Amino acid sequence: MNLRDDARALSDDLVRLRRSLHRIPEVGLDLPRTQEAVLTELDGLPLELTLGEGLSSITAVLRGAAPGPVVLLRGDMDALPVAERTGLDFAADNGRMHACGHDLHTTMLTGAATLLSAHRDQLAGDVVFMFQPGEEGFDGARHMLAEGLLDAAGRRPDAAYAVHVMSAGLPSGVFGTRGGPALAAADDLRVTVRGAGGHGSMPHRAKDPVQAGCAMVTALQAWITRTFDVFDPVILTVGTFHAGTQQNVIPDTAVFEATVRSFSSAAQARLKDGTVEVCRGIAAAYGVEVDAEFTHLYPVTVNDHTEAEFAAHTVRETLGEEHFVPLPRPLHGSEDFSRVLAEIPGAMLTLGAPPAGADPEHAPNNHSPRAEFDDTVLADGTALYAELATRRLTRPTA
Repeated sequence: MNLRDDARALSDDLVRLRRSLHRIPEVGLDLPRTQEAVLTELDGLPLELTLGEGLSSITAVLRGAAPGPVVLLRGDMDALPVAERTGLDFAADNGRMHACGHDLHTTMLTGAATLLSAHRDQLAGDVVFMFQPGEEGFDGARHMLAEGLLDAAGRRPDAAYAVHVMSAGLPSGVFGTRGGPALAAADDLRVTVRGAGGHGSMPHRAKDPVQAGCAMVTALQAWITRTFDVFDPVILTVGTFHAGTQQNVIPDTAVFEATVRSFSSAAQARLKDGTVEVCRGIAAAYGVEVDAEFTHLYPVTVNDHTEAEFAAHTVRETLGEEHFVPLPRPLHGSEDFSRVLAEIPGAMLTLGAPPAGADPEHAPNNHSPRAEFDDTVLADGTALYAELATRRLTRPTA
Protein backbone atom coordinates (compact mmCIF):
# COMPACT_ATOMS: atom_id res chain seq x y z
CA MET A 1 0.00 0.00 0.00
CA ASN A 2 1.20 3.54 -0.74
CA LEU A 3 -0.33 5.57 2.05
CA ARG A 4 1.32 8.83 1.03
CA ASP A 5 -0.27 8.71 -2.42
CA ASP A 6 -3.58 7.69 -0.86
CA ALA A 7 -3.38 10.63 1.54
CA ARG A 8 -2.62 13.06 -1.25
CA ALA A 9 -5.68 11.80 -3.10
CA LEU A 10 -7.68 12.92 -0.04
CA SER A 11 -6.14 16.41 0.02
CA ASP A 12 -9.25 18.30 -1.07
CA ASP A 13 -11.39 16.54 1.52
CA LEU A 14 -8.77 17.15 4.22
CA VAL A 15 -8.62 20.88 3.47
CA ARG A 16 -12.40 21.08 3.41
CA LEU A 17 -12.70 19.40 6.80
CA ARG A 18 -9.92 21.42 8.40
CA ARG A 19 -11.43 24.72 7.30
CA SER A 20 -14.91 23.75 8.39
CA LEU A 21 -13.56 22.84 11.83
CA HIS A 22 -11.63 26.09 11.93
CA ARG A 23 -14.88 28.04 11.56
CA ILE A 24 -16.51 26.41 14.60
CA PRO A 25 -13.89 26.45 17.39
CA GLU A 26 -15.04 25.22 20.80
CA VAL A 27 -13.24 25.43 24.14
CA GLY A 28 -12.88 22.91 26.94
CA LEU A 29 -14.33 19.45 27.41
CA ASP A 30 -17.72 20.03 25.78
CA LEU A 31 -17.35 20.30 22.00
CA PRO A 32 -20.72 19.24 20.56
CA ARG A 33 -20.35 20.76 17.09
CA THR A 34 -16.81 19.47 16.67
CA GLN A 35 -17.78 16.02 17.85
CA GLU A 36 -20.72 15.97 15.43
CA ALA A 37 -18.48 17.03 12.53
CA VAL A 38 -15.99 14.24 13.26
CA LEU A 39 -18.72 11.63 13.63
CA THR A 40 -20.11 12.67 10.26
CA GLU A 41 -16.69 12.10 8.67
CA LEU A 42 -16.30 8.71 10.35
CA ASP A 43 -19.79 7.54 9.39
CA GLY A 44 -19.68 4.41 7.28
CA LEU A 45 -16.16 3.37 8.29
CA PRO A 46 -15.73 -0.05 9.98
CA LEU A 47 -15.02 1.47 13.39
CA GLU A 48 -16.21 0.64 16.89
CA LEU A 49 -17.16 4.04 18.34
CA THR A 50 -17.39 5.01 21.99
CA LEU A 51 -18.41 8.53 23.01
CA GLY A 52 -17.27 10.11 26.25
CA GLU A 53 -19.71 10.29 29.14
CA GLY A 54 -18.36 13.41 30.84
CA LEU A 55 -16.74 15.02 27.81
CA SER A 56 -17.12 15.19 24.01
CA SER A 57 -14.49 12.58 23.29
CA ILE A 58 -14.59 9.94 20.56
CA THR A 59 -12.70 6.68 20.83
CA ALA A 60 -12.72 4.69 17.59
CA VAL A 61 -11.30 1.20 17.25
CA LEU A 62 -10.38 -0.32 13.89
CA ARG A 63 -10.03 -4.10 14.02
CA GLY A 64 -7.50 -5.55 11.64
CA ALA A 65 -8.21 -8.68 9.63
CA ALA A 66 -5.84 -10.68 11.84
CA PRO A 67 -4.87 -10.45 15.52
CA GLY A 68 -1.81 -8.50 16.51
CA PRO A 69 -0.60 -5.52 18.52
CA VAL A 70 -2.64 -2.45 19.42
CA VAL A 71 -1.54 1.05 18.39
CA LEU A 72 -3.08 4.28 19.67
CA LEU A 73 -3.14 7.50 17.61
CA ARG A 74 -4.23 10.77 19.20
CA GLY A 75 -5.64 14.03 17.85
CA ASP A 76 -6.91 16.83 20.10
CA MET A 77 -9.99 18.79 19.05
CA ASP A 78 -10.39 21.87 21.29
CA ALA A 79 -9.62 25.52 20.61
CA LEU A 80 -8.62 28.57 22.67
CA PRO A 81 -10.56 31.58 24.02
CA VAL A 82 -8.73 33.84 21.56
CA ALA A 83 -10.39 36.27 19.15
CA GLU A 84 -8.99 35.46 15.71
CA ARG A 85 -7.15 38.20 13.81
CA THR A 86 -5.79 36.31 10.79
CA GLY A 87 -8.12 37.81 8.19
CA LEU A 88 -8.57 34.39 6.59
CA ASP A 89 -11.78 33.87 4.65
CA PHE A 90 -12.54 30.86 6.89
CA ALA A 91 -11.64 32.62 10.15
CA ALA A 92 -13.79 32.05 13.22
CA ASP A 93 -15.96 34.90 14.42
CA ASN A 94 -17.19 33.61 17.80
CA GLY A 95 -14.35 34.94 19.96
CA ARG A 96 -12.61 31.58 19.93
CA MET A 97 -9.87 30.29 17.67
CA HIS A 98 -7.97 27.19 16.66
CA ALA A 99 -4.80 29.11 17.47
CA CYS A 100 -2.88 25.94 18.35
CA GLY A 101 -3.72 23.96 15.23
CA HIS A 102 -5.94 21.32 16.78
CA ASP A 103 -8.23 21.57 13.76
CA LEU A 104 -5.32 20.17 11.74
CA HIS A 105 -4.72 17.37 14.26
CA THR A 106 -8.37 16.33 14.16
CA THR A 107 -8.38 16.39 10.37
CA MET A 108 -5.20 14.32 10.07
CA LEU A 109 -6.47 11.71 12.51
CA THR A 110 -9.80 11.52 10.66
CA GLY A 111 -7.88 11.09 7.42
CA ALA A 112 -5.77 8.33 8.94
CA ALA A 113 -8.91 6.52 10.04
CA THR A 114 -10.19 6.72 6.46
CA LEU A 115 -6.90 5.42 4.99
CA LEU A 116 -6.48 2.58 7.43
CA SER A 117 -10.11 1.53 7.10
CA ALA A 118 -9.56 1.16 3.36
CA HIS A 119 -6.63 -1.21 4.07
CA ARG A 120 -8.21 -3.04 6.98
CA ASP A 121 -7.77 -6.41 5.30
CA GLN A 122 -3.98 -5.91 5.38
CA LEU A 123 -3.75 -5.05 9.08
CA ALA A 124 -2.72 -7.54 11.75
CA GLY A 125 -3.79 -5.86 14.94
CA ASP A 126 -6.00 -3.01 16.07
CA VAL A 127 -5.77 0.77 15.89
CA VAL A 128 -7.33 3.06 18.50
CA PHE A 129 -8.11 6.60 17.36
CA MET A 130 -8.22 9.02 20.29
CA PHE A 131 -10.21 12.16 19.47
CA GLN A 132 -9.65 14.26 22.57
CA PRO A 133 -11.26 17.47 23.84
CA GLY A 134 -9.89 19.67 26.60
CA GLU A 135 -6.15 19.63 25.92
CA GLU A 136 -5.84 23.38 26.50
CA GLY A 137 -5.84 23.42 30.28
CA PHE A 138 -8.73 21.00 30.91
CA ASP A 139 -6.71 17.77 31.14
CA GLY A 140 -8.89 15.95 28.63
CA ALA A 141 -6.44 13.05 28.38
CA ARG A 142 -6.82 12.34 32.10
CA HIS A 143 -10.60 12.26 31.70
CA MET A 144 -10.38 9.87 28.74
CA LEU A 145 -8.00 7.59 30.64
CA ALA A 146 -10.42 7.56 33.57
CA GLU A 147 -13.25 6.54 31.21
CA GLY A 148 -11.31 3.51 29.97
CA LEU A 149 -9.44 4.73 26.88
CA LEU A 150 -6.63 2.20 27.24
CA ASP A 151 -9.07 -0.72 27.39
CA ALA A 152 -11.04 0.30 24.29
CA ALA A 153 -9.50 -2.43 22.12
CA GLY A 154 -9.81 -5.12 24.78
CA ARG A 155 -6.22 -4.80 25.91
CA ARG A 156 -3.76 -1.97 26.44
CA PRO A 157 -2.00 -0.47 23.42
CA ASP A 158 1.56 -1.48 22.69
CA ALA A 159 2.48 1.99 21.43
CA ALA A 160 0.98 5.48 21.19
CA TYR A 161 1.74 8.41 18.89
CA ALA A 162 0.66 12.02 18.47
CA VAL A 163 1.57 14.86 16.11
CA HIS A 164 1.43 18.56 16.98
CA VAL A 165 1.65 21.28 14.33
CA MET A 166 3.70 24.45 14.83
CA SER A 167 2.96 27.75 13.12
CA ALA A 168 6.59 28.82 13.69
CA GLY A 169 9.92 27.27 14.54
CA LEU A 170 10.07 24.55 11.87
CA PRO A 171 9.77 24.80 8.07
CA SER A 172 6.46 23.66 6.65
CA GLY A 173 6.27 19.90 6.19
CA VAL A 174 9.22 19.11 8.47
CA PHE A 175 8.71 16.76 11.42
CA GLY A 176 10.80 16.70 14.57
CA THR A 177 11.05 14.58 17.69
CA ARG A 178 13.51 13.31 20.29
CA GLY A 179 13.76 10.51 22.80
CA GLY A 180 13.41 11.28 26.49
CA PRO A 181 11.86 14.52 27.77
CA ALA A 182 10.10 16.17 24.82
CA LEU A 183 7.88 18.82 26.46
CA ALA A 184 7.85 20.46 29.85
CA ALA A 185 5.74 19.73 32.88
CA ALA A 186 3.28 22.53 33.67
CA ASP A 187 2.11 23.71 37.06
CA ASP A 188 0.20 26.70 38.39
CA LEU A 189 1.15 28.99 41.30
CA ARG A 190 -1.58 31.29 42.61
CA VAL A 191 -0.73 33.71 45.38
CA THR A 192 -3.04 36.00 47.37
CA VAL A 193 -1.28 38.57 49.58
CA ARG A 194 -3.41 40.01 52.39
CA GLY A 195 -2.29 43.28 53.95
CA ALA A 196 -4.03 46.33 55.37
CA GLY A 197 -5.08 49.12 53.05
CA GLY A 198 -4.51 52.80 53.60
CA HIS A 199 -3.63 56.16 52.09
CA GLY A 200 -0.92 56.09 49.47
CA SER A 201 0.82 59.05 51.15
CA MET A 202 1.15 57.17 54.45
CA PRO A 203 2.43 53.67 53.65
CA HIS A 204 3.86 53.33 57.16
CA ARG A 205 0.31 53.17 58.49
CA ALA A 206 -0.66 50.37 56.13
CA LYS A 207 0.62 46.93 55.24
CA ASP A 208 1.20 47.14 51.51
CA PRO A 209 0.34 43.87 49.72
CA VAL A 210 1.54 45.25 46.38
CA GLN A 211 5.08 45.82 47.60
CA ALA A 212 5.14 42.41 49.27
CA GLY A 213 3.74 40.74 46.15
CA CYS A 214 6.35 42.38 43.94
CA ALA A 215 9.05 41.18 46.32
CA MET A 216 7.68 37.65 46.05
CA VAL A 217 7.82 37.78 42.26
CA THR A 218 11.47 38.82 42.21
CA ALA A 219 12.41 36.47 45.07
CA LEU A 220 10.89 33.51 43.23
CA GLN A 221 13.04 34.24 40.17
CA ALA A 222 16.18 34.50 42.30
CA TRP A 223 15.31 31.34 44.21
CA ILE A 224 15.00 29.36 40.98
CA THR A 225 18.43 30.46 39.71
CA ARG A 226 20.06 29.43 42.99
CA THR A 227 18.16 26.18 43.49
CA PHE A 228 17.96 24.36 40.16
CA ASP A 229 20.74 23.15 37.89
CA VAL A 230 20.84 25.09 34.63
CA PHE A 231 20.95 21.72 32.84
CA ASP A 232 17.65 20.74 34.50
CA PRO A 233 15.98 24.11 34.04
CA VAL A 234 12.86 25.62 35.55
CA ILE A 235 10.83 28.50 34.12
CA LEU A 236 8.49 30.63 36.23
CA THR A 237 6.51 33.36 34.50
CA VAL A 238 4.01 35.59 36.27
CA GLY A 239 1.19 36.13 33.81
CA THR A 240 -1.25 38.08 35.98
CA PHE A 241 -0.89 40.55 38.84
CA HIS A 242 -4.01 42.32 40.13
CA ALA A 243 -4.29 44.85 42.91
CA GLY A 244 -5.92 48.14 43.79
CA THR A 245 -8.42 50.53 42.29
CA GLN A 246 -6.69 53.93 42.36
CA GLN A 247 -3.13 55.28 42.37
CA ASN A 248 -3.28 56.87 45.84
CA VAL A 249 -4.96 53.96 47.65
CA ILE A 250 -3.04 51.08 49.15
CA PRO A 251 -5.32 48.03 48.71
CA ASP A 252 -6.00 45.26 51.16
CA THR A 253 -5.01 42.47 48.78
CA ALA A 254 -2.88 41.66 45.77
CA VAL A 255 -3.16 38.52 43.67
CA PHE A 256 -0.73 37.10 41.14
CA GLU A 257 -0.60 33.87 39.18
CA ALA A 258 2.34 32.17 37.49
CA THR A 259 2.94 29.28 35.14
CA VAL A 260 5.82 27.04 36.19
CA ARG A 261 7.59 24.76 33.71
CA SER A 262 10.10 22.02 34.48
CA PHE A 263 11.72 19.16 32.60
CA SER A 264 12.13 16.39 35.18
CA SER A 265 9.87 14.80 37.75
CA ALA A 266 12.44 15.60 40.47
CA ALA A 267 12.38 19.32 39.66
CA GLN A 268 8.60 19.35 39.46
CA ALA A 269 8.29 17.69 42.86
CA ARG A 270 10.70 20.18 44.47
CA LEU A 271 8.84 23.21 43.15
CA LYS A 272 5.64 22.74 45.12
CA ASP A 273 7.05 23.20 48.62
CA GLY A 274 9.80 25.57 47.56
CA THR A 275 7.67 28.23 45.88
CA VAL A 276 5.20 28.25 48.75
CA GLU A 277 8.01 28.61 51.30
CA VAL A 278 9.50 31.58 49.42
CA CYS A 279 6.16 33.38 49.43
CA ARG A 280 5.60 32.70 53.13
CA GLY A 281 9.08 33.94 54.00
CA ILE A 282 8.59 37.22 52.15
CA ALA A 283 5.16 37.63 53.74
CA ALA A 284 6.69 37.28 57.21
CA ALA A 285 9.33 39.86 56.39
CA TYR A 286 6.69 42.38 55.26
CA GLY A 287 4.22 41.63 58.03
CA VAL A 288 1.45 40.48 55.69
CA GLU A 289 -0.42 37.20 55.27
CA VAL A 290 -0.25 35.02 52.19
CA ASP A 291 -2.19 32.14 50.67
CA ALA A 292 0.05 30.38 48.15
CA GLU A 293 -1.46 27.49 46.21
CA PHE A 294 0.71 25.34 43.94
CA THR A 295 -1.28 23.06 41.63
CA HIS A 296 0.24 20.28 39.55
CA LEU A 297 -1.19 20.34 36.03
CA TYR A 298 0.67 18.15 33.52
CA PRO A 299 3.74 15.95 33.98
CA VAL A 300 6.77 16.02 31.69
CA THR A 301 6.06 14.54 28.25
CA VAL A 302 8.62 11.74 27.95
CA ASN A 303 9.10 9.99 24.63
CA ASP A 304 10.22 6.38 24.68
CA HIS A 305 13.65 6.32 23.02
CA THR A 306 12.91 3.28 20.86
CA GLU A 307 9.53 4.63 19.73
CA ALA A 308 10.98 8.08 19.01
CA GLU A 309 13.69 6.55 16.84
CA PHE A 310 11.09 4.38 15.11
CA ALA A 311 8.97 7.47 14.38
CA ALA A 312 11.98 9.37 13.04
CA HIS A 313 12.90 6.44 10.79
CA THR A 314 9.32 6.22 9.54
CA VAL A 315 9.35 9.91 8.54
CA ARG A 316 12.69 9.61 6.77
CA GLU A 317 11.79 6.44 4.89
CA THR A 318 8.27 7.37 3.82
CA LEU A 319 8.54 11.14 3.30
CA GLY A 320 12.25 11.70 2.73
CA GLU A 321 15.27 12.82 4.77
CA GLU A 322 14.41 16.48 4.16
CA HIS A 323 11.18 16.05 6.12
CA PHE A 324 12.83 15.29 9.46
CA VAL A 325 15.07 17.12 11.93
CA PRO A 326 16.05 15.83 15.38
CA LEU A 327 15.00 18.16 18.19
CA PRO A 328 18.10 19.07 20.22
CA ARG A 329 16.20 19.91 23.40
CA PRO A 330 12.70 19.67 24.89
CA LEU A 331 10.08 22.24 23.96
CA HIS A 332 8.87 24.59 26.70
CA GLY A 333 5.20 23.91 26.04
CA SER A 334 3.35 21.16 27.88
CA GLU A 335 0.90 18.44 26.89
CA ASP A 336 -1.62 16.19 28.56
CA PHE A 337 -0.59 13.47 26.08
CA SER A 338 2.13 13.10 28.70
CA ARG A 339 -0.42 11.12 30.70
CA VAL A 340 -0.78 8.58 27.88
CA LEU A 341 2.99 8.29 27.46
CA ALA A 342 3.35 7.71 31.20
CA GLU A 343 1.26 4.55 30.67
CA ILE A 344 2.20 3.44 27.15
CA PRO A 345 5.56 3.66 25.31
CA GLY A 346 5.29 6.04 22.41
CA ALA A 347 6.32 9.37 20.96
CA MET A 348 5.01 12.82 20.24
CA LEU A 349 6.22 14.57 17.09
CA THR A 350 6.06 18.19 16.00
CA LEU A 351 5.20 19.21 12.44
CA GLY A 352 6.16 22.58 11.00
CA ALA A 353 3.18 24.32 9.38
CA PRO A 354 3.91 28.05 8.95
CA PRO A 355 1.97 29.56 6.04
CA ALA A 356 3.52 29.71 2.59
CA GLY A 357 6.08 32.48 2.26
CA ALA A 358 6.43 33.00 6.02
CA ASP A 359 9.79 32.92 7.79
CA PRO A 360 9.48 30.07 10.33
CA GLU A 361 11.61 31.99 12.81
CA HIS A 362 9.41 35.09 12.77
CA ALA A 363 5.92 33.84 11.95
CA PRO A 364 3.26 34.34 14.66
CA ASN A 365 3.54 31.45 17.11
CA ASN A 366 0.93 28.99 18.32
CA HIS A 367 -1.68 30.69 20.55
CA SER A 368 -1.27 34.01 18.76
CA PRO A 369 -4.51 35.52 17.38
CA ARG A 370 -2.55 35.87 14.11
CA ALA A 371 -1.27 32.29 13.98
CA GLU A 372 -1.79 30.65 10.59
CA PHE A 373 -1.17 27.05 9.55
CA ASP A 374 -0.35 25.61 6.15
CA ASP A 375 -3.04 23.29 4.79
CA THR A 376 -0.51 21.53 2.56
CA VAL A 377 0.90 19.60 5.53
CA LEU A 378 -2.41 17.78 6.06
CA ALA A 379 -1.74 14.99 3.57
CA ASP A 380 1.71 14.15 4.94
CA GLY A 381 0.46 14.33 8.52
CA THR A 382 -2.36 11.96 7.64
CA ALA A 383 0.04 9.61 5.86
CA LEU A 384 2.45 9.60 8.80
CA TYR A 385 -0.27 8.69 11.30
CA ALA A 386 -1.26 5.79 9.07
CA GLU A 387 2.34 4.71 8.43
CA LEU A 388 3.18 4.74 12.14
CA ALA A 389 0.23 2.46 12.81
CA THR A 390 0.81 -0.01 9.97
CA ARG A 391 4.55 -0.28 10.57
CA ARG A 392 4.20 -0.60 14.32
CA LEU A 393 1.63 -3.37 13.90
CA THR A 394 4.19 -5.41 11.96
CA ARG A 395 7.12 -4.67 14.29
CA PRO A 396 7.77 -7.39 16.87
CA THR A 397 6.79 -6.39 20.40
CA ALA A 398 9.39 -7.03 23.09
